[in-house]
Amino acid sequence: MKRGRLHLFLIPLAALIPILPLLLHDCSCGHDFDFHILNWLEAARQFTHGTLHPQWAFTPGWNAGEPRFVFYPPLSWTLGAILGLIMPWTWTPIAYTWLVLTGAGLAFNRLARSFVGTTAALLAAVFYLTNPYVLFTAYERTAYAELLAAIWIPLLLDAILRERPTIPRIAIPIALLWLSNAPAGVMCCYALALITLVRLIPTRLILERDTRLRLALTSATGTALGLGLAAFYLVPAAWERRYVEIDMAILPGLRIQDNTLFHHTTAGITDPDALAEAIFHDTVLHTASTIALILLAVTVIALAAVALKTTRTKADAPSAKNEIPEFSRLTLYALAVLTATIVILLTPISLPLWHHLPELAFLQFPWRLLALLAAAASLATALSLRTVTLKPAVTTTVALLLAAALTCPAYTVFRQTCDPEDTVAARTTQFRTTQGSEPTDEYTPISADNDALAHANPPYWLSPDPESAAPINTHPGPVPRDLTVNSPIPQTLILNLRNYPAWHLIRNNALIPEREARLDGLIAIPIPAGPSQIHLTYTQLPDQTLGLILTALSLILLITLILQSNTRTDT
Repeated sequence: MKRGRLHLFLIPLAALIPILPLLLHDCSCGHDFDFHILNWLEAARQFTHGTLHPQWAFTPGWNAGEPRFVFYPPLSWTLGAILGLIMPWTWTPIAYTWLVLTGAGLAFNRLARSFVGTTAALLAAVFYLTNPYVLFTAYERTAYAELLAAIWIPLLLDAILRERPTIPRIAIPIALLWLSNAPAGVMCCYALALITLVRLIPTRLILERDTRLRLALTSATGTALGLGLAAFYLVPAAWERRYVEIDMAILPGLRIQDNTLFHHTTAGITDPDALAEAIFHDTVLHTASTIALILLAVTVIALAAVALKTTRTKADAPSAKNEIPEFSRLTLYALAVLTATIVILLTPISLPLWHHLPELAFLQFPWRLLALLAAAASLATALSLRTVTLKPAVTTTVALLLAAALTCPAYTVFRQTCDPEDTVAARTTQFRTTQGSEPTDEYTPISADNDALAHANPPYWLSPDPESAAPINTHPGPVPRDLTVNSPIPQTLILNLRNYPAWHLIRNNALIPEREARLDGLIAIPIPAGPSQIHLTYTQLPDQTLGLILTALSLILLITLILQSNTRTDT
């Protein structure tokens, strides 16, 4: 195969190596596995019913539902649902992992080729797609949305580290990051601002004043346009946070101060259940901390090797071709500053920043920054190998051996066994019943208490008491969109559906404005004696309409900028 096309063969082949153990031994049931499988199943069902942009998840809360899709970015569950509709569900997590790892490798190869040759770019791309943090995310955490962000991080770095950044190149990865994983969107916006600042500070590569101003405006405008492209998700997620218990996402154990490097949370805990949970938390944290040290060591060694090689080359032959170009030297400064900043943010001395900078607290785990550090380590590695040139066959052999060498220990340490009830087959079978699934704390409506929610409520029931529990010996299930009840006396109709502003209820062609309060948050409405026809509709709130308008306008602007850029290139 020609050297210029080798990456199209080698990177997908290298991405097969991390999933070979999954093909042989089934999926790794990591920390977020059940959550994502349910998202995919729920989205796939709604796709088949014609709802292409779901907002409400019907199965959680034991069929009472929650606005999960308002707050959880759409790309990962959309991709998982599509895969599940075209292949057996038991294959879906494995196929998803392979696709994402392949995409991450191809994206990083594109980034590295801006600075180094084919061999160095390919080897660094294989390291990136099989580095310890990516495999920790894929095997132990099965955080599939965060894993998807690994594709877009190299594209963002490629956009801002180019000699001439453009607005579309910055906007597209920013939008894709937010639509994949909100924590990745937050930290990458801050990383973009940091790298832009580094480029604006004069070095030996002096930027003229108008050039520096253009760079600052390009970065800021690209970020704003990227947020606009993702506005159909971001605006509702930001506005409707007031309707749910979003702060449940940062309870003790999920706070920044509980997750700095090698932190311990077991001190003083005597309750056996709490102690077991704290031990599990500390084990995961110490694993992530060890990965942080490994990636930090790789980055420092690679950056030092580049600097040393450049110094020796310049001393021996000032005009030597192997000396790193001046613009790539600025990239080294940016990587060094980014790495140093990440190290500081992983330690307790950075807590004031975490507590005061907007949205940083919702990262929960500082070690999520390792997704950025992994990209920095891989690019530094590529720069350190920039003078290496190998034949395609040798490059392929070395790359596959590297992927295998990184995969074997990662799979051994990170792989999580599946309990019988946690397998994809078991989850799919349960989803197809009327049992429902557990609620998610941070997506629970503010008027609801998950502890008060029964696990086997029927779709609806009548009672004189608005706080009445469901009758016994009934079959659980979600509430239908249309129902007819005939009550001999005025009563309260209780629906197995969580109360949320987007739900509109029509009784006998008239909107029902009043709803009774219940501890479990279910909808309870008064009905008169006689027949009542009830129709439920999940409506589009004004914030959702605003988000769609902003996305449409941003898309028009993006297309206009791309067409103008192509026109200038042609002329």
